[in-house]
Amino acid sequence: MSACLLGLPTRFDGGARTREAVAALRSDAVLVPVCPEQLGGLPTPRRPAEIQGGAGDEVLDGVSRVCTREGDDVTDAFLRGAASAVEVARLAGVRGAVLKARSPSCGVGETYDGTFSGRLRSGHGVAAALLARSGLRLLTEEDVAAGAVPGAGHEEDHGYAAR
Repeated sequence: MSACLLGLPTRFDGGARTREAVAALRSDAVLVPVCPEQLGGLPTPRRPAEIQGGAGDEVLDGVSRVCTREGDDVTDAFLRGAASAVEVARLAGVRGAVLKARSPSCGVGETYDGTFSGRLRSGHGVAAALLARSGLRLLTEEDVAAGAVPGAGHEEDHGYAAR
């Protein structure tokens, strides 16, 4: 679970993106908040970063990099954070994750295109890509708000936190 979606001040700007639909999942599951960028050693607040020349899978494969608008390469921190997020998921028995849409770490299915212009490209963020490679089901807060998370009483379908 992206920590910022639960109200923790972990975003690059020191803020949160609390989503009540996401927080409401706590009635059916144990939520495990993580911020891959913090786990990777980046401070909060921090400079905005975007994936340059690809998406998360390409970063994992060593083809693309994650850089700040100022040109600082923060790829290694994103890779460390992604690996730590996978380890937390493994230790907690997590089967799925609700992640912050479009984030260079947590974006599911699309991220910003690396130009810092607000344009999007297809592909996961770095942590999302590694979580997907590890077999977790991924959703965004927007998916949850649209009702993509199975309802209460379908315990076998919940995979968004440890049981």
